[in-house]
Amino acid sequence: MDSGKLDAYRFFLKDTIRKQVDFRRTDQSRGLPPPPVEKPCPEDAERIPLAPVEEFKEIARIDLFSAISRRASRRRFSEESLSIKELSFLLWATQGVRERPIAHVALRTVPSAGARHSFETYLLVRRVEGLREGLYRYLPLEHELAFVRSEPDVAGRVTEACSGQTFAGQAAATFFWTTIPYRMEWRYGLAAHKVIAVDAGHVCQNLYLACEAIGAGTCAIGAYDQGAADALLGVDGQEEFTIYIAPVGKRPAHTA
Repeated sequence: MDSGKLDAYRFFLKDTIRKQVDFRRTDQSRGLPPPPVEKPCPEDAERIPLAPVEEFKEIARIDLFSAISRRASRRRFSEESLSIKELSFLLWATQGVRERPIAHVALRTVPSAGARHSFETYLLVRRVEGLREGLYRYLPLEHELAFVRSEPDVAGRVTEACSGQTFAGQAAATFFWTTIPYRMEWRYGLAAHKVIAVDAGHVCQNLYLACEAIGAGTCAIGAYDQGAADALLGVDGQEEFTIYIAPVGKRPAHTA
């Protein structure tokens, strides 16, 4: 292996960069306005209200200890649909807002460096009660879905974006998380990028545990086709790009 390249990539995993950044020169320190905490939604977009948080206790079927002890990457899904309430719970568990934003900070159900929360959540929906097949985006401030477009071949497009991993195309819904890196760069400059990757782990672990609670399963995918995934979501691949993918479906009846 190329030792020079190894050193460069290992450097990314360290926090050495923090000592090399002059935080007095970040856009935050220079007084530039922060980017919005949620990507703007077109005014004419169809919006779908999601189930309120108060109803989620009705569908969480196991305690936290059981969810943690049973957590596993699951690649087999039944043909059962997710309910809209179950999908609402999964979205809230991974990027839900606990309090309205104050000074451009939104406290969510997952931690994020500096509460910057650089992610947007897109969904490729195949089997969710009350939703037609297609691409949606979660609006965490409103706790709504915005319909982006119909997609007649969800299974095929998801499989392509996941570099041919066919199990992904069989999910009831597939979570695609993008990052808008400037949300983090505004505060941390060149020290932003490691913590974006760390934050993705926080989000996906919540999805794993929430899936266990409703009898569903997921398997995080970090090996995907960047160009195909970004094209599927309609993002530019520079100011916003895919960073993590997780197909979700109900578990087969015989699965613990």
